[in-house]
Amino acid sequence: MQPEFWHDRWQRNQIGFHQEQVNPCLERLWPQLELLRGARVLVPLCGKSLDLSWLAASGFEVLGVELSQTAVEQFFSEQRVTPQVREQGGFKVYEAGPVTIICGDFFALSAADVAGCAGLYDRAAIIALPPQMRKAYALHLSQILPRDCRGLLITLDYDQHEMKGPPFSVPDDEVQQLLAPAWSLQIVEQPDVLGQNWKFLKGGASRLVERVYRVCKTA
Repeated sequence: MQPEFWHDRWQRNQIGFHQEQVNPCLERLWPQLELLRGARVLVPLCGKSLDLSWLAASGFEVLGVELSQTAVEQFFSEQRVTPQVREQGGFKVYEAGPVTIICGDFFALSAADVAGCAGLYDRAAIIALPPQMRKAYALHLSQILPRDCRGLLITLDYDQHEMKGPPFSVPDDEVQQLLAPAWSLQIVEQPDVLGQNWKFLKGGASRLVERVYRVCKTA
């Protein structure tokens, strides 16, 4: 899966993965992490998610990372704020209040770019990537984030033979294999949400488990 795939999806407005409301799991479970107000939270592959605004309104400094400049510009336009824009290495950085979005390749991020991130919120990153890229993503995430960083990881688990991704199915055994060496993982919810998702119903999926993990970097 090349960057052009995502650029094309945003240019064509083929963004069925975008949610028009704040993720209920975020609202319900994020407070349980007990992160200090003002903590910096990394949101990889953030798109124009409203979750960024919710985190900011809840008192956190938000650091999103997004490949598509279209998505980044749409986020700030829809929030009716004008960001300051600057160049930083190979990235374009957009800043407005507590929200900063780095526009560029996630895999080009360094530990210095995410220094001070005490929180992680992944709703749409790991499930957006095919298997080989998921391995690279998990490794890079573990390399750049500091020890004791904690947050939420949300995955989807369905029969990949019934539907193509993205979003891809990432079952629990794969999550454990990818992250357990460097992270502690606790499943906090895993409901079958097939009845709430028309795309998967229409696509012929027989089940759709939304699995939410509380994660903490231990190494």
